[in-house]
Amino acid sequence: MRIPNWLRPGPDRWRRLPGDVLLWAVVAAPIGAAGLTPPHPRHGLALLLGSLAVLAVAVASGRRRPLVGLLLVVLGSLVDGNFVFAIPVFSYLTGRRSAGAAPAAVLFGVIAVGGTVLNLGLLGTGAATWFLLASVLLFAGVFPWLVGRYRRQQQELADAGRRHTEALARERRGVTERIRLRERARIAEEMHDSLGHDLSLIALRAAALELADDLDPRHRAAAGELRASVAAATERLHGIIGVLREEGGPAVTRPAGETVADLVDGAREAGMAVRLDAAPDAAELPGMTGSAAHGVVREALTNAARYAPGAAVTVSLVRTADGVDVSVVNAPPPAGPLPGPPSTGSGLLALAERVRLAGGALDAGAGADGGFAVRARLPLPGVVLPAQARPAEVRLPADLPWSADGGLTSGESAGVERPADAERRLREARRRVRHSLLLALGAPAGLALALSLVYYPFATAGTVLDEPAFDRMRPGAARADLAGLPRRQLTPPTGAEQPGCEYYTDGNFPLAEPTWRLCFTDGRLVSKERIEQ
Repeated sequence: MRIPNWLRPGPDRWRRLPGDVLLWAVVAAPIGAAGLTPPHPRHGLALLLGSLAVLAVAVASGRRRPLVGLLLVVLGSLVDGNFVFAIPVFSYLTGRRSAGAAPAAVLFGVIAVGGTVLNLGLLGTGAATWFLLASVLLFAGVFPWLVGRYRRQQQELADAGRRHTEALARERRGVTERIRLRERARIAEEMHDSLGHDLSLIALRAAALELADDLDPRHRAAAGELRASVAAATERLHGIIGVLREEGGPAVTRPAGETVADLVDGAREAGMAVRLDAAPDAAELPGMTGSAAHGVVREALTNAARYAPGAAVTVSLVRTADGVDVSVVNAPPPAGPLPGPPSTGSGLLALAERVRLAGGALDAGAGADGGFAVRARLPLPGVVLPAQARPAEVRLPADLPWSADGGLTSGESAGVERPADAERRLREARRRVRHSLLLALGAPAGLALALSLVYYPFATAGTVLDEPAFDRMRPGAARADLAGLPRRQLTPPTGAEQPGCEYYTDGNFPLAEPTWRLCFTDGRLVSKERIEQ
């Protein structure tokens, strides 16, 4: 016999086997306890083993075919009433494990219609029994299924939120990498301007030497070769930097030879309250160190003017044996920050890349007094800062939208979800969770109300005895003389049957339970009483 694929054990099946065994033990406990409790019917053992086997098949098929497991336990309840304890469990698992709602809704509809035909049409059970079974289907079947659906939607919402976070993180890393690349290109342009100027001077001096009248012919030829080599190197440098330059991007606007002192003087002339605390030798720094220090001061002054207008700013440069410490500290703005969008942090991130390429470390953040401080530790040319002086990563304010250490990994941008798609999936998942929650809360109540409205007219038809008519009935009166006596009786309450007594209701909603008991002997009323609920 060929075993279906969804019943064949796979790698995941063996890993989930302990959980499935535990589930089987829980749902089999009521059936096993009832089957092992005396008295034992003739075929009790065979029925018990068959029921346990049905539960085993239901558990085994419940992961890939949850509707099959639910259908098996519902059919098993027709043979053994203790299967009803397993119905809520499998209903919940069906909602938790099924991707769509339509198949389960159809199954519940078929069970409801089939149960109604079986009980009212074939077996002839009373309306009260039908109402009880319908309520069991509603609260032991439909309601747990809706709860399972809600839990599944919650999990999908969590997964969508995780994918949305990952997509945003990828986008941030991409922006971070682009900012870093632009800063590197800007540094390369600055180096091009500086080196191009120096190489041009070398070529000019070599040309002057080549034209000297008293120069030996061999030296004249060497000077010509030097001039040509310098010119060729200048062209190659221009070509390399031209590849890095962004089309339509802003050109480098730093004036040649501008120092930190010049920056401070320019900011002071513009109206800022800036104080420079630096020795003359510290304000003029060579190479990448000078460029990085200039960038730190320029960016910090720009941010102070933009986000802390009117605040006092202190620029400090302290030269040490192996480097220079640059700090720009501004006080809180006197009138508060200007209204406008929050900072994106791209300028600080580009500054961090510039400092890192110079071999230094950057630290930026808000102060305890509400101000802001930017500090950099930069090495002198030819000097490497000791490890304890260079933190493992650049520290930037935690509230910036871009991470300071982000970067695109190889192949990360291919085959990944875009932030817009992730946002759309997240909104859809939230909508489904809200819908599932409303359905889980409202559907059982609505179905119970509809069920009551169907059952109540049927149960009360011809059985309602109003209280005034009951009060007018006197013991000893003939049954045929009792005015207002309904034409149909209710089924007596379980355990309260008395010979010769009839039961009627006052029309209580929704169950129309028996309210009055009238007892007759030889066709005459001998007692009447109200049944306490």
